Amino acid sequence: MKKPQAFAPFIYSCIASATLLCALPVFASTATSQYFESEDIFALEYANDPQVSPDGKQVVYVRNSNDIMTDGTHSSLWLLDVKTGHQSPLFVDQFNYGSPRWSEDGSRIAFISDRSGSRQIHVHYVKENKTALVSQLSKSPGNLNWSPDGEQLAFTMNVPAQPTKLAKATKMPKKPEGAKWSEPAVLIERAQYQADGQGFLKSEFRHVFVLPSTGGKERKLTDGDFNYGSDLSWTPDGKALIFSANTSKDWEYQPRDSDLYQFTLANSQLKQLTSMAGQETSAVFSPDGKYLAFVWGNNEKVPYTNGKLKLMDWRSGEIKDLTKELDRDVENPQWLDNSSLVIQFDDKGKRTLSSVSLSGKLEQLTDQLSGAGLPQPYLSGEYSVANEVIAFTQGNAQRPADVAVIVDGKTRTLTALNEDVLGHKKLGQVHEINYKSSFDGEPIQGWYITPPDFDPKKKYPMMLEIHGGPHLAYGPHFSAEMQRFAKEGYVVFYDNHRGSSSYGERFAMLLHGKYSSPEDYADHDSGVNAMIDLGFVDKDNLFIAGGSAGGIATAYAVGLTQRYKAAAVVKPIINWLSKVLTGDSYLYQTFHQFPGVPWENVEHYWKRSPLSLVGNVTTPTMLMTGEADRRTPISESEQFYQALKIRKVDTVMVRIPGSPHGIANKPSRMITKIEYILAWFNQYKTSSN
Repeated sequence: MKKPQAFAPFIYSCIASATLLCALPVFASTATSQYFESEDIFALEYANDPQVSPDGKQVVYVRNSNDIMTDGTHSSLWLLDVKTGHQSPLFVDQFNYGSPRWSEDGSRIAFISDRSGSRQIHVHYVKENKTALVSQLSKSPGNLNWSPDGEQLAFTMNVPAQPTKLAKATKMPKKPEGAKWSEPAVLIERAQYQADGQGFLKSEFRHVFVLPSTGGKERKLTDGDFNYGSDLSWTPDGKALIFSANTSKDWEYQPRDSDLYQFTLANSQLKQLTSMAGQETSAVFSPDGKYLAFVWGNNEKVPYTNGKLKLMDWRSGEIKDLTKELDRDVENPQWLDNSSLVIQFDDKGKRTLSSVSLSGKLEQLTDQLSGAGLPQPYLSGEYSVANEVIAFTQGNAQRPADVAVIVDGKTRTLTALNEDVLGHKKLGQVHEINYKSSFDGEPIQGWYITPPDFDPKKKYPMMLEIHGGPHLAYGPHFSAEMQRFAKEGYVVFYDNHRGSSSYGERFAMLLHGKYSSPEDYADHDSGVNAMIDLGFVDKDNLFIAGGSAGGIATAYAVGLTQRYKAAAVVKPIINWLSKVLTGDSYLYQTFHQFPGVPWENVEHYWKRSPLSLVGNVTTPTMLMTGEADRRTPISESEQFYQALKIRKVDTVMVRIPGSPHGIANKPSRMITKIEYILAWFNQYKTSSN
């Protein structure tokens, strides 16, 4: 093996330790560069949450912009004229804005903003161009929803639970004034006690509230130690709210169970509407009030099931399935008119919108929902409907999300948020590739990105990048990370291996009980061979990377093969026996992704663990994880790092201070991930031409 060269792509300030702890790269100006550089990530923008006005003439949307000074994403509100495409700022300042919602008559827009010092509800009067702060809430609100008459706003908010028996009984002496004591103990009693990105959960529950739209005191509608309503919907007469909840005493142990409830405001009566085995969510009434549509998913102890669109006759209570024959996961139903709905589902690497009639007839409207996920090409996108006008986030392989509309069956793009950044850049081009797995002949869909100025007569190093989930999917969508890899001369290959979503339940379930395994690696390996057969990939310069489930698959792969020059294992699980009882997803994973508890299934857990294959690993391996990650705790990376060090395999660990599982959730962290991987691979890359 070639001796590693010194890291070259950027300047380091390193601390002498067992791990590689280095400063961020020092950038040169990219203002005149014709290629996509890391600094350009700070200039990217994307749209989300587009909301059509009731008359279908305007769209309000959230415009997200990365901020190089604060290392965050700033959100503002903009208005679009559907007919002309004219764009005007609604709220663009130093504060953040989100969740814009039109009143039924279109005269007002409610939104949530921190402009008053904390996240509160505001109402903007469109004609008068006046804005009112209407709430004084102790916690951050969510799930805004106007009443039909415009008099009230429904929302959800977390409420502290009552102290438990032990908390009440524990008595501490009074702290003297000015005394400096240690931080108080944290009492944990719930089964769901932690969540990635939140740390240890506070003892509180999500409840449903209403608030006068002109301001006043909020009214709490729900009670008890349960989480209510992430999907609020008013009855057409405005007398009641419909929402989803699980009020079983064992709700923490039932991650796939919830029912629909109706709360009548006049008498404070809470009535259960459904009792199906599984989850009933996303309820929405037809404009005439005759039907209630909702999404149902079963509660089988399996890792993947499709959500189905159900229709309830509001008078009789009769329920029928509108998408019984559709082998896709239905989400976010919205009524187009009294006789049809719009639904979204993922299909073969793309997010689609389709209309569905009350008889179940499907008609595709667009497959261009995309662009809300900047780092990697995951499926994403949002939409809304009003007056038969559909607004949605539209993206593609070359651009993050803009706002587009469908009017009279025709699609028009209304914004061009990134032309100033990307319009003059040479980007990598995305191509589709289809092949069959060597394991069983299963058809696999993939894509590859060729570098700018690509010459098919040359040989290029190639990076295999494996997606997370595992029940998620990549597609032909914009990826800042992969564009950077391509710009630095790598062909980037990614596939939707068995277990990926958007191909139906059978394909997703091919990975059931085999996460990870030689089966899914065969899907990747066959794709690598198919790429080599194209003629421009250097078979002696292959690299492998992946994050989360992709990190597991990468760590597993280097225990199966030595064909890669180097690997980047990002936020992995290395030892399922230790992870499942330390990560935040244990209540789900133990019974849905595994056959049962680890102490009764040791052999199965160990067989799925990359650590079981560490004795085979010779591939130089970088590990990267956030130090605050509770989904794939950094202790997992430490196990692999130490095992590889014992075996004297080339390895480094990159720790991201303060970061949860989403280590690319800040621009600088995204750049850090990209540049460390490039630096690591470049150490082992040899000349291809």
